[in-house]
Amino acid sequence: MSRNNPNKDSQTPDAKKSISLPVSRVRLIMKSSPDVSSINQDALFLTTKATELFVQHLALSSFNNGSGKDSNTLEYSDLAKTTEENETFHFLTDILPKKILARDYLKTLEQMQEEEEEADL
Repeated sequence: MSRNNPNKDSQTPDAKKSISLPVSRVRLIMKSSPDVSSINQDALFLTTKATELFVQHLALSSFNNGSGKDSNTLEYSDLAKTTEENETFHFLTDILPKKILARDYLKTLEQMQEEEEEADL
């Protein structure tokens, strides 16, 4: 026979207030994995809170290392720079690549093709 823990029930409203991310969205993302069949409420809360703290850490690191300190702004380029330069966030480089102009990209492609042609000779 299980007993209800009165402290657990009293902490639930406070715990929900301490989360900024939508729990339903996190649940949907977690359920999108074929390996997940059911999600415990505690696991959902902890995953949501950990995600929130991770995003906060990324934003603070990007802001502190970025160019927007003077104007009190955080830009995409700051996030991309942080993911590229900081080993902790390096796994995000595919998700947050540095922006490059189309003409610069095309120029780089041409140079790569020329190098391949020279290597083939």
